Amino acid sequence: MAWPIILGNITVPLLGAVDTAVVGHLPEPYYIGAVAIGAMLFNYIYHLFNCLRMGTTGPTAQARGAGDHAEVRMMIARALLLAGVLGAAVIALQLPIIRFALWLINASTQVEHYAREYFLIRVWAMPAVLGSYAIMGWLYGLRNVRTPLLIQVFVNILNIVLALLFVFVFHWDVPGVAAASLIAEYAGLLLGLYSVWRALRELPRENSSGKPTRLLDPVQLKRMVAINGDIVLRTVCVVSVLGFFMAKSAELGDVQLAANQVLHHFLIFTSYALDGVAYAAEAILGESVGRRDRAAFLRDKHVVFLWSGVVGVINITIYAVAGPAIIALMTSIPEVRAAAANYLWWPVLMPLASVWAYTYDGVYLAATRTRIMRNTVMASFVLFLIVLYTLMPLIGNAGLWIAVMGFLAGRGVLLHVFFPRVLRTI
Repeated sequence: MAWPIILGNITVPLLGAVDTAVVGHLPEPYYIGAVAIGAMLFNYIYHLFNCLRMGTTGPTAQARGAGDHAEVRMMIARALLLAGVLGAAVIALQLPIIRFALWLINASTQVEHYAREYFLIRVWAMPAVLGSYAIMGWLYGLRNVRTPLLIQVFVNILNIVLALLFVFVFHWDVPGVAAASLIAEYAGLLLGLYSVWRALRELPRENSSGKPTRLLDPVQLKRMVAINGDIVLRTVCVVSVLGFFMAKSAELGDVQLAANQVLHHFLIFTSYALDGVAYAAEAILGESVGRRDRAAFLRDKHVVFLWSGVVGVINITIYAVAGPAIIALMTSIPEVRAAAANYLWWPVLMPLASVWAYTYDGVYLAATRTRIMRNTVMASFVLFLIVLYTLMPLIGNAGLWIAVMGFLAGRGVLLHVFFPRVLRTI
């Protein structure tokens, strides 16, 4: 089950990587910097509301394991309703969001101009993105991994084709890149909704749990709000690290900002690959939780960590061998290539620090023990800030990378320490 999810998940950051690669072959580095800032804002928002996926898979798998098929149906309805409300809210607040973001980030005038253009076009895809998150989480909870893979591959192929067409044929530059992502995301949502309709038709009609279920059931809504609230607070810390990373990179100049944006995609691909294993953990271990089967839970946890180790080794090997070629593919600007090459070994080593963090996230979400997950991430974020403001004034960009590694390692260690508490509840 893990490999289709991993393959599907690593297609997600292709949207941002394609955007960077396309503008990376335009003549000025500020085009890359603009997409870096714009993509960072969307990463912040998307990660913030990734609770729609993270908070859907585990409860859906638990309901499926308990034979509560009516609750399985209600899970997707509630998640899509929440996605629509949140997506509309972000669109309504788009101008204050971009003004505040650009006020926080000390970027050049050209970077700010094109980042604003990129954001104000792509922001209209928010309902589609959040709706797709809900659909993916629900399908994973049903152990349907093939459909999300097909949807994600379709979205990325369409985005690549449209980005190349809009930038190099129509010469729309940065707005063309944003428009390509906008169209691709809505096409993916339509395909996802069709997949939900098919899956609902195949669900058993009987409900072995015997529990009555309503769309606006107060108990289930309270549980959803509690789970998603913990995930949102946890994710605020995660995406704030990404925000600090780009903001501090911008202070180092357009060339270093562009270089860090290129290398940032190495980290993103690693995180999404490991998240693929975590998603599989949520679905598989979630069913064990629904059945109250501790032995199966522990057995599957060991398998999940084995897969995570394999994925981490693969990432390290690819980046160590093909890193310079990947950098060259993403930008043709000599000074950006050189700056990125100087810090390539940081993303090469980063999987060593991140394997535990991402995999334990899946384990905790499967058990819906989100409060511990929230608290450990908040503690790790404090560690990140201490390291950042201690080392960056002394050693510059290297201090920034050390702070990111410390954040990931701290999350993994703390989640491991508190795991016995989770096990006692199953």
